[in-house]
Amino acid sequence: MTGPEFAEPPRFNHVALSVPADVLDDAGRKALAAFYGDVFGFEEYPDLTRDRERLVLRAHTHEQFLYLTADERPMTAPRLDHFGLSVSSLADFEEVARRAAGWKEREPDDVELIEPSFEDYAGVLRLHSFYVRYRLPLMVETQHFEFLT
Repeated sequence: MTGPEFAEPPRFNHVALSVPADVLDDAGRKALAAFYGDVFGFEEYPDLTRDRERLVLRAHTHEQFLYLTADERPMTAPRLDHFGLSVSSLADFEEVARRAAGWKEREPDDVELIEPSFEDYAGVLRLHSFYVRYRLPLMVETQHFEFLT
C-alpha cells in the first residue's frame, strides 16, 4: 500500500458543479430540489442557498452533498460524464429507477435517462446500473452490486 495509513478509509464527501446563474434562480432551485429530492432523497440546505449563486443538496448525511455554484463559464461535459451512487438493495435500485422514469415521462425535455441494465461478472457479481441527468452538466449513475454467491 502507498500513501498514509488511515484509521478508516477516506470516502468521497461531495461533488461540486458550476452551472449558469439562471439554473439557480428561485424556479430553477425548486425544480432541482424537487427532482433530486424525489429521485435520490437529497435535501436542500436552505441556510447555504444564495439566489442565482449557490444551492447545496445534502445526500443523506451532513458529510455527503451536491454543491452547485453559479459561474459565468459553467461546466460542460460529454454525455456519459457522471458521478455514481450505490444503493444497498435491488428494491432500492428499482425504486430509484422507477422515480427517474416517472420524471422522464413528465419532463422529457429536461430529463435524460439511460435505462437500467446489468452485467454479470464471473458468476459472482451482477452489477445493475442506470444513468439520469436533470438540468445539470453531469449524469448520475445509480448502481446496485448484487453478489450472487
